[in-house]
Amino acid sequence: MTYARPRHMMGAIASALLATALSACGGSDPAPTQVAVTPPRDTTPTTPIAPSVLTHLGQGAVPERYTAEVWVRGTTAYTTTWGTRAGVRGNAVKIWDVSANQPQLVDSVIVANATTTGDVQVSDDGSLMLVAIESNPNGGVAIYSMANPRAPQLITRTTGGELQYGVHTAELARVNGVLYAFCSIDPANGVPARLVVLDLSTPSAPRTVWSQQMGTPFIHDVFVRDGLLFTAEWTDGVGIWDIGAQGGSVSAPRLLGRARTVGGQAHNVWWVHDPVTQSKKYLLVGQEGPGSIGSSSIGDVHVVDISNLAAPVEVAVYSVPGAGTHNFSVDEARGFAYAAYYNGGVRVLDVRGELGTCQTAQKTADGRCNLTSMSRHRATYSGSGGVPVYVWGVHWSASGLFASDMLNGLWRAAPAVR
Repeated sequence: MTYARPRHMMGAIASALLATALSACGGSDPAPTQVAVTPPRDTTPTTPIAPSVLTHLGQGAVPERYTAEVWVRGTTAYTTTWGTRAGVRGNAVKIWDVSANQPQLVDSVIVANATTTGDVQVSDDGSLMLVAIESNPNGGVAIYSMANPRAPQLITRTTGGELQYGVHTAELARVNGVLYAFCSIDPANGVPARLVVLDLSTPSAPRTVWSQQMGTPFIHDVFVRDGLLFTAEWTDGVGIWDIGAQGGSVSAPRLLGRARTVGGQAHNVWWVHDPVTQSKKYLLVGQEGPGSIGSSSIGDVHVVDISNLAAPVEVAVYSVPGAGTHNFSVDEARGFAYAAYYNGGVRVLDVRGELGTCQTAQKTADGRCNLTSMSRHRATYSGSGGVPVYVWGVHWSASGLFASDMLNGLWRAAPAVR
């Protein structure tokens, strides 16, 4: 089966924008097992250092559905499901006990009329869970009470309106104390893709505060931090919007700049904050090309320097021949980005320090720094037992490292350490 996009299947930066501390991850688990990687060197060698392999810790098998996204909070993990597998629809959110290395399935939530439950995310205070739902005409979001994290209770399921064509991704973010859902809407029935932002102050009655046509042909994902909104708009690149940093707001965003990465297909974004070097100038942009579940994929990780928000520029790239990236999760305290790479498993990239400065021999033909040649690829993980993998998502948190594999379910691995 082939597909095009089964996801989820930012003048100079003012110092005031960079003052927000890194969000604390939820959970109170003991420190997870970790795997050391080769330490960085003062002078990057021209011959790449061979990456290590992360240690496999456990698997929660899902044989009956394609597994999609993963979210972890404390000792509980949530995985969603995509499309149809052997006649079984992707209408489930599976709930896992991850207090031990081996994930244990404890329950499932079935979402009525869903074909895909894509993004799943728990709010920063742990009170709500948001699930993105496809497809047309039954798209929307479902919002659950998390009074009991192992037994979410439905508060509301949207129907009709702008969300009905399918919410491809839905990201929770708090801006000036208010919790919002940023919903990327599928194009359908001649209606272009758009971004719809919902105010969740009253979870039972989500209220649209901004809606705008966006993306060619898709608006695929967003990243929100420190009053800035980054939008992955496929061929149109990455939009950088002021939603509170410089006078803008969530209800009246101001476009500050746009980054168009090599090859387009801008799928997802992460604005890296490095607490060691204090650098906040790099965006990681995922590119998603076509692929075939279980066997192939295409797409690179692009690094964009946003020191000038009005004129961002791509400075580096990471590429895996025969495999393509999907979603990211970044352990900023240690400076490691975990990239889901479909049939390439999980790739661990060292994102600490200067990513856009390298030796001539470490540059691509068009002058970008090659992260592989710079020995920035530090580790790899591909599940256990030599089975084919197709890793959709990856989630690093204080609880550990987890990867959602469309073919096999939920993997747990030991995170990388320096």
